[in-house]
Amino acid sequence: MNYRLLSTSPCGPEIELAEQGYIKKGKYVSFVSNDYLGFTQHPQVKNAVISSIKKYGTGAGSSPLIGGYFDYHQDLEDKISSFFGRPKGSTLVYTTGYTSNSASLLSLLKKEDIAIVDMAVHASVFEGLSGTTIKRFQHNNLEVLERILASSRKSYRTKMVIIDGVYSQDGDLAKLDEIIEITHKYEGVLMVDDAHGIGVIGKTGRGAMEYFNVLDKVDIITGTFSKTLANIGGYFVAKNPELISYLQIQSRQYAFSAAAMPAIAGVAKAIELIDEEPHWQKCLWENINYYKKGLLAIGLDIGNTGSAIIPVKIGDPEKNSLVGKLLLENGIYTNPIMYPAVSLKDSRIRMSLMATHTKEHLDKALNVFEYVSKKLEIAKHLQTPNFGYEKKKNSL
Repeated sequence: MNYRLLSTSPCGPEIELAEQGYIKKGKYVSFVSNDYLGFTQHPQVKNAVISSIKKYGTGAGSSPLIGGYFDYHQDLEDKISSFFGRPKGSTLVYTTGYTSNSASLLSLLKKEDIAIVDMAVHASVFEGLSGTTIKRFQHNNLEVLERILASSRKSYRTKMVIIDGVYSQDGDLAKLDEIIEITHKYEGVLMVDDAHGIGVIGKTGRGAMEYFNVLDKVDIITGTFSKTLANIGGYFVAKNPELISYLQIQSRQYAFSAAAMPAIAGVAKAIELIDEEPHWQKCLWENINYYKKGLLAIGLDIGNTGSAIIPVKIGDPEKNSLVGKLLLENGIYTNPIMYPAVSLKDSRIRMSLMATHTKEHLDKALNVFEYVSKKLEIAKHLQTPNFGYEKKKNSL
């Protein structure tokens, strides 16, 4: 299995793996990183981190409530608020993206409330709902969503609809324009985790909410620093700033955890770069479109992805494992995703594209996929050969 493999080089489109099991030490084209714009290696991001550590040291030394809240925390919170068009005081920074969902929801929703949740949301959401009523709806099924909201209208104090902007396994987008209309029609609150959308989706990288032109209408936005923003941590942004004041005291994971490290200054720089260097997003989408065209030409099923996440749907778990193994043996590092992350019949190879992938990286991967597809007969449909990428004769 391609899990917990030991890397010995920086995060990037090409990485070095240590020898382990059947895996040979060497360089591999990597499709496992969520560093979509390549900012973990951007000189300005690195310098921002180094400068902050030189000034503040390596840690905050305490929780935010008792001496661990510094100006670099406030500066970042203000920058995130501004990025989403919210006033100062609208953002709370958590030490992980996971707790930005789980900790905030544990504090906000009680037994008199209801969470109405798309079944495909991140696991961190479900962990935060242990103290409230939960109703799930099939992925992007708005008819069921509206039915649940209508039947819950007078039964609960707060009705919170929780979705992802971009879904992490299929790479598809929530139907945000319709979901927000339905949610507010029944006086519900909409929370959107757009961890995979920021920097990738939308004209200026504001995510799925910008793409659907509803950024100013979303009640709660959550996300992580570990993807486009090239760090570790997470954020909770509220349309109503009173929620931030409440969470500062009532969110136990926030109040009783040490504050984020000075290295999060790199996040502030990454946010600036989304606006200052839009060519990274342009490069990413050129790669996405080129790679999708090549995979489809081979006859592979990539679902309805509309993001930098590209699944190749295999179905059979054993064959899925074998596909991942063959890809790795031929220099392509991917994530085989199987139960319990997805259902048994939905096993797939999951890949993340980066702006820093080169055409040579993508062509190599497509050639290996063509070889594996023929060897294991994984093509779902046949098309007239029009590969859209440079085939390497007798390369495998």
